[in-house]
Amino acid sequence: MTDPWLALEPGADPAERVRTMRSAHERFTAAGTVARPVRSVVAESWRRSARARVSPEDTGASVELTAGDLGAYRAEHPLSRVMPLFRELVGGFAKDGEHLLAVCDAHGRLLWVEGHPATRLRAGRMNFVPGARWAESAMGTNAPGTAVAVDRPVQVFATEHFVRRVQPWTCAAAPVHDPRSGRLLGAVDITGGDGLAHPHSLAFVQAVARAAESQLALLAPPVEVDGTLELAALGRDEGLLVVGGRKLRLSRRHSEIVVLLARHPEGLSGEELLCALYADESVTPVTLRAELARLRQVLGPEVLRSRPYRLAVPVTSDVDVVERRLGCGAVTAAVTAYAGPLLPGSQAPAVVRLRRRLADQVRAALIARGDPDLLSDWVHAPWGEDDVEVWRALAAVRPTVPVVARLRTLDTELTAGPTRPVGRRP
Repeated sequence: MTDPWLALEPGADPAERVRTMRSAHERFTAAGTVARPVRSVVAESWRRSARARVSPEDTGASVELTAGDLGAYRAEHPLSRVMPLFRELVGGFAKDGEHLLAVCDAHGRLLWVEGHPATRLRAGRMNFVPGARWAESAMGTNAPGTAVAVDRPVQVFATEHFVRRVQPWTCAAAPVHDPRSGRLLGAVDITGGDGLAHPHSLAFVQAVARAAESQLALLAPPVEVDGTLELAALGRDEGLLVVGGRKLRLSRRHSEIVVLLARHPEGLSGEELLCALYADESVTPVTLRAELARLRQVLGPEVLRSRPYRLAVPVTSDVDVVERRLGCGAVTAAVTAYAGPLLPGSQAPAVVRLRRRLADQVRAALIARGDPDLLSDWVHAPWGEDDVEVWRALAAVRPTVPVVARLRTLDTELTAGPTRPVGRRP
């Protein structure tokens, strides 16, 4: 049976349809139907690439910006302001490791490609050069193109690339946003050989992107504040703060600080914040003061005050919305507002406690309400897929075959001693 996601648009050349399907099948095999399953981010990208009619036999990217056009466009692009930072953080690593540093815009067009000369020469043969369009819709699955397509960090290994000619390469890219508006500006990418096939490569390039956003925030004019701050921190590792009608994308640490200060309008001392943010007792007050100084530069001294540290402007957050709705018994409205765990990647002790408390309150309300639709929404969300207690509540009110089978699987794993978290709490 033909896999429907590989089908091209009606009227497409049948030969091209066959070639696309065969190539995808071969890549599924190469990527490891035996050795390992295809990662979901890659499979979804292959689907988009096939729908965009990208040919796996493409010989190279098309160059859209040349000579003077490229120079003028780069000079006016916001990412030009952080190219010195990219070169400082990545340049030496790229040259020493025979890799490339690449920066693209939000359309997947490469603006800068720098690094080891021999590697640049090899990459040039497939037009991995400044001005070339490496959007996913043009060159299929690749780290910079896919990162701007899905707006999150992506690492692509060898045969995971959709186009055959790109398969000898491994790359990792992370999107970069305007820290004020949250608008996607482009992505920073590291491209090379097997030496990049390590999770640290993705973590590294993500840290570089965040450093660039922090630098852009420092270079931007101060924000005029009028009224209330609005904070969104549920289901996202980096909070989004609306200040004076403008959106600020906060770093993970700054997100933690703003969440905690929003919970304590009376303010927190430096020692209290230190204990709330860092499980490692060896972290010094100097580290915290540096973070607060950077946050003050982003928000402005009129927003972040000291002695004690506090926000001088009222803050409303999505956490507050969920708690208020739970408090008045509006469970459906509370679940609708619950976009996911609070700063799910945070390990700050106080944030972890708040995250667990809020999730437990929502779960308890769900189970007590016993609404099958609400329970089903929870267990089919990423944070609830292994939540055995909610699955059990769902099985009690909607004992369908899939629900009972899933509950039986979770109960078996729990009894046997699971090798992965079962019934994990968001």
